[in-house]
Amino acid sequence: MKQNNLWQETSEEKPTFKLLEGTVESDITIVGGGYTGCSAALTAAENGLSVSLIDQQIGYGGSGRNVGLVNAGLWLPPEKVEGILGKKDGIKLNEALATAPDLVFNLINKNNISCNADRAGTLHCAHSQNGLKDIKNRYRQLSERGAELKVLDKNETELVTGSSSFQGALLNEKAGTINPLSYCLGLARVAQSRGANIFESSLATKIEFHNNEWITHTEKGLIKSKKILIATNAYLKGISGIPTAKYTPVFYFQAATKPLPKEIIKNILPKSHGCWDTATVMSSFRLDCDNRFIIGGIGNLGQNISKIHSSWAKRKAYSLYPSLKNIPFECFWGGEISMTDDHIPKIYRFGKNAYSIFGYSGRGIGPGTYFGKSIAEVFCNENEDSLPIRPTSSNNQRFSRIKGSFIELGAKINHLI
Repeated sequence: MKQNNLWQETSEEKPTFKLLEGTVESDITIVGGGYTGCSAALTAAENGLSVSLIDQQIGYGGSGRNVGLVNAGLWLPPEKVEGILGKKDGIKLNEALATAPDLVFNLINKNNISCNADRAGTLHCAHSQNGLKDIKNRYRQLSERGAELKVLDKNETELVTGSSSFQGALLNEKAGTINPLSYCLGLARVAQSRGANIFESSLATKIEFHNNEWITHTEKGLIKSKKILIATNAYLKGISGIPTAKYTPVFYFQAATKPLPKEIIKNILPKSHGCWDTATVMSSFRLDCDNRFIIGGIGNLGQNISKIHSSWAKRKAYSLYPSLKNIPFECFWGGEISMTDDHIPKIYRFGKNAYSIFGYSGRGIGPGTYFGKSIAEVFCNENEDSLPIRPTSSNNQRFSRIKGSFIELGAKINHLI
């Protein structure tokens, strides 16, 4: 059985984009059609800059393959972020990304993006007593910084999840769920309607800086611009002339049932919350708009669907909800995550008016949208102060591939148990 991405099969956004042929001149070149690239293209176009964005397929990477949880902040608790970046810079990043769900849902509403947006909230579920301590600690830190959250006890968590598997949960009622691919395609559609050139089947093969401008080559065309953004995250491959982003590759996959019958669905996530747990090898679960149950976990499915990971997904789903026991899974798909050593995204400045953004470490929807908007503002006003994090000119993460292999091995061992 081959991978089949549910989000592709159910996306309501179906814009079309042309192939790049010949020479195009723009103020900005964007390589990568995920959240960061499409958000940057939209913001730049709305501010009067000419934009050319290229990719093999809009939303092809992690933006079209993830869980679809729209959350605030990063995976890291805010005190950890401030400890890594320093108090001032950490507060700036935390405050910026606390507003990310508002940014995402406002863009959806303003531009009529059809992505099954549901702002019912998300639940960070405690899988153990240690997990409960973790979410209580996060609640304290986030509440001190103005977040409006609720800690649910075991009984309250069972009521809102329909499962007795958790010791408690942290509820964020301002978060929610979307069809992540539809959202990305919607951003691209709106950017194109504002004047941005969006090209598909147009992979960058070579990038060079010549006569004070960036020249980006594809198989059948090229783009000349004064400014350039590389927004491929974990999918930067095969482009000569620019440094390769260094990150740890981590795979995450999803499995979805067929739409559930009414007698089963009434006892599963009755308020349609999106969920993930506190386990070291974490998992996520949610419903889509057609009441399919979707379970996700760390692991590389591979082209022909790993039996280790797919079997775990079924066992995990059945342990959470025994009523799913006889419900078949119809879709399995996965994508690649760019994880940094400190789990904080990077803005890498690799030349004049040239940036690469990567390393969302598994939380890309809100941060990707925010970082894309912010880098476009820099291109507009040529002032980096609007960025949520300081750009760096060094990119020295080490042993990334080895770390990625260890994470995959750990996920396989965990999923065999």
